[in-house]
Amino acid sequence: MAQSIEKLNRIAIEPVTRVEGHGKVTLLLDDRNHVRQARFHIVEFRGFERFIQGRPYWEVPVIVQRLCGICPVSHHLAAAKAMDGIVGVDQLTPTAEKMRRLMHYGQILQSHALHFFHLCSPDILFGFDADPQIRNVIGVAAKHKDLAVQGVMLRKYGQEVIKRTAGKKIHGTGAIPGGINKNLSITERDELLKDLAQMKEWGLGALKLAKDYTVEHLDWLADFGSFPSNHLSIVREDGAMDLYHGRLRAIDAEGNKIFDQVAVPRYIDYIAEEVRPWSYMKFPFIKSLGAEKGWYRVGPLARVNTADFIDTPLAEEARREFMAVTDGKPNNITMAYHWARMIELVHCIEKIDELLHDGDLQGEDLVLKGERRPEAVAIVEAPRGTLFHHYKVDENDQVVMANLIVSTTSNNEPMNQAVRKVADQYLDGHQITEGLLNHIEVAIRAYDPCLSCATHALGRMPLLVQLFDSRGNLLDRKTR
Repeated sequence: MAQSIEKLNRIAIEPVTRVEGHGKVTLLLDDRNHVRQARFHIVEFRGFERFIQGRPYWEVPVIVQRLCGICPVSHHLAAAKAMDGIVGVDQLTPTAEKMRRLMHYGQILQSHALHFFHLCSPDILFGFDADPQIRNVIGVAAKHKDLAVQGVMLRKYGQEVIKRTAGKKIHGTGAIPGGINKNLSITERDELLKDLAQMKEWGLGALKLAKDYTVEHLDWLADFGSFPSNHLSIVREDGAMDLYHGRLRAIDAEGNKIFDQVAVPRYIDYIAEEVRPWSYMKFPFIKSLGAEKGWYRVGPLARVNTADFIDTPLAEEARREFMAVTDGKPNNITMAYHWARMIELVHCIEKIDELLHDGDLQGEDLVLKGERRPEAVAIVEAPRGTLFHHYKVDENDQVVMANLIVSTTSNNEPMNQAVRKVADQYLDGHQITEGLLNHIEVAIRAYDPCLSCATHALGRMPLLVQLFDSRGNLLDRKTR
C-alpha cells in the first residue's frame, strides 16, 4: 500500500480560505492525472468533550460557547437546553422560551449575513476565476458598496438582538439551566423595532440575489460539486421548519422519509459516528443505512428540503419557489445552499418581527426548577446545521460525559464528496491555477463550515501548493 501511494502525484491546498477555521485539501493523482483520492482534512484538535468533564453543570452553557466566536449562541442554547433537562424542566416559561428564540434568530441572522456577504459573495459577484486581488470582501466593498454596507448592517442588527437577549454580543450569559436571567425591556424592544423594516428589505434583496444566481446558472450548478444525498434536521410536530426545537427527521435524495419525529434523547439509536485516521473530525451516519450509504447533509439546504412548510409568509413563498426548481423533490445542488441560507435569513427577520410584538418578552417569570436528572440531550439548528449536545452529570453536580456532534461534523462526508466531484471535473494535473484551487474552495464554502470552533487565524493566511510527478520530481509550485 505504501509503495503504491508513493507513485501518486500529490496536490495540497493548505489552508482552505474564506471559511471559519483551518483545514486543507489533498488530492492524489495517478500517472494519467486521474484523481485517485480527494480528502478534506480538519487539522485542528478540539478537546471540549474531554475538558468539560469535571465542571459543574451550571457552568456548561457559558463554557461551551467558547467553541466558536462565530456561532457561540448555538452552543450556549444547546447546552442550556440540555441543562434544562438536568434540572428537571421540560417546558420553560413563555418569557424564557421566547427570549431564547429571539436570541437564536438573531444569531442565525448575523451568521448567515456574515457568510453570504463577506465569504461567498465574491465568488458570486466576480466569478470563480476572477483576479484574487478583487475576489474578496475588499473587492466587494469597492465595486458593490451598497451590498457591502447591507451585509455589515444586517450582521450588526443580529448582534444587537443577541446583546439584548444574552447580555453581550459574543459569549453572553442570557440562558441558564431552567430559563433565562433577563427579559426584554420596552426600550430595548423599541430600539430593535425601529430598524426592522430596513432589515427586511435588505434581506429580501439578498434572497433575490442568491435565487437569481442559482436559477441563471442552474444547468451548470446542478453538476458542480453536487450529488444525491440524505438530509437531516429537526422539524416541528406538524412538519414545519423550527430552528430552536423539534424532533429529528431524515429523508433520502428522493424525499422518502428514513425516519421521522424521533425524540431528541433517542438520537443515539439512529446516529453513529465513524473515526478516520486522517482527520480530527468524525464522520456521522444513519445507523440503519451504514457508514457507506448513511452519511447525510445538514444546514440550510437540508432544512428547506426536510421541512413540509415554513410558518412565516415571505420565507414560505421563497421555499415554494426553491422546491419548484426540482419539482418538489429534495434539492441536491450544493451551491443551492446559498439560496436556502437566504430563505432562512428572511425567516429569521420575520420571526424577530413576530416576537418583538409579543408582550411575553416583558414577563417576569424567568426560571423554573424540577426534579434533578442525571442525563439530558438537546438539539438546536445552528446556522450550519443540526447541533447535538449530550451530557451526563453525577451526584456532585459535575459533568462526567459530554458528546457534541457539531453541524460541520455531519457535513464532513458531503464536503469530501464535493471536493472529489470538483477535482474530477476541473483538475487537469499539468498546471496548477489559482482558479482551479478556488473551484475546490467554492464547493467547501457552500457548506459554510466552521472547521475549528476554537481557533481562528490572525492576519494573512499563507497557501503553498506543490505538484510532484510519480518519481517525486517537482513539476509546479504556487504560493499566495
